[in-house]
Amino acid sequence: MATSANDDIKMIYMDHAATTYVHDEAVAAMVPFFTQKIGNPAAVYRYAGEAAKAVAEARRTIAESLGAEPSEIIFTSGGTESDNMAMGMGRGHVITTAFEHHAILEPCKALQKSGTEVTYVSPGADGLIDPDAVRAAIRPDTKLISVMFANNEIGTVQPIEEIGRVAHEYGIMFHTDAVQAYGHLPIDVRKMNVDVLSASGHKLGGPKGVGFVYVKNGIKAAPVLIGGPQERGLRAGTLNVPGIVGLGVAASVSMRDMERNEIYVRGLRDRLIDGVMHSMTGARLNGHPTRRLPGNANFSFKGIEGETLLILLDRERICASSGSACSTGAIEPSHVLTAIGLDAAEAAGSLRLTLSERNTAEEVDAVIEALGRIIGRLRSMRKA
Repeated sequence: MATSANDDIKMIYMDHAATTYVHDEAVAAMVPFFTQKIGNPAAVYRYAGEAAKAVAEARRTIAESLGAEPSEIIFTSGGTESDNMAMGMGRGHVITTAFEHHAILEPCKALQKSGTEVTYVSPGADGLIDPDAVRAAIRPDTKLISVMFANNEIGTVQPIEEIGRVAHEYGIMFHTDAVQAYGHLPIDVRKMNVDVLSASGHKLGGPKGVGFVYVKNGIKAAPVLIGGPQERGLRAGTLNVPGIVGLGVAASVSMRDMERNEIYVRGLRDRLIDGVMHSMTGARLNGHPTRRLPGNANFSFKGIEGETLLILLDRERICASSGSACSTGAIEPSHVLTAIGLDAAEAAGSLRLTLSERNTAEEVDAVIEALGRIIGRLRSMRKA
């Protein structure tokens, strides 16, 4: 159970898809680059060499975690910038899905305004994208296919290797937004036919404000930020050395502990899903029942408004989300849930609970109990 700023108040944090605690090892590695080793890695004197060496080590660690080369890793400010860089490679005709993160959908809208045509492939009711549906959308002028590795709201893990194979059959570049998956699931960009991949540090125990984009050697990328020659000329500006160091350490810790954490967190997730589905009437699990991120559970509750549910859970010191974190407070129903066939009322009653290795079985049971009480009270009020 986590502790808030007031140490006397305990909370249950189940919103790890929104952001994660920074690993202690990552924090310890970052501190010297704030307080002592402050050199700019672009400088030529020896003092700056410590920073340059640390950046190179982080780049190597991340590349190894993906089966890539260090020269293929470009550091960015996070997943949104990485996605924007990737989508900037789209010209002619682009294929993506109807339930991507807004960091993909909004650049697609911008591309459309500039004359690029975009086809949005719809997922099935289970949240999976059919590789044959992607194949059917391909045209002679298709230049880019972008399909997220795992959905940020419902956690469904896509058949990335198969979709990438389809793209390569036609000589089309394949990008995947792996912000939710990197550090939690094994990824091999060569085996999975991935040409470009986006990731963000704060989703895997690294700091906020740093991420990376993998760009396969030989692919011509367009910079989002223009200025100096940093990051092979693809991302101008002084490097965020402490953030990059923290990201590298977080990646190393995540790879080291991935198998153990995946088994443990999946067990908590299944305990949560079973408890909710067997104890509450009118509950629906959104997304594929098993092909989902280890820590993701997304529910809809008939006759319940998600934002009200969040407020009442917060009073119980339970941190959760309704829809994606980026759209909290939006009036429109989740585009992810409507894409898999939920109507507006069903989508409005959604709750996303996302766990990590920091959670416990006792916390899961406490959330199930609290949910039962809250939903029962809300339904009683409706009948009164």
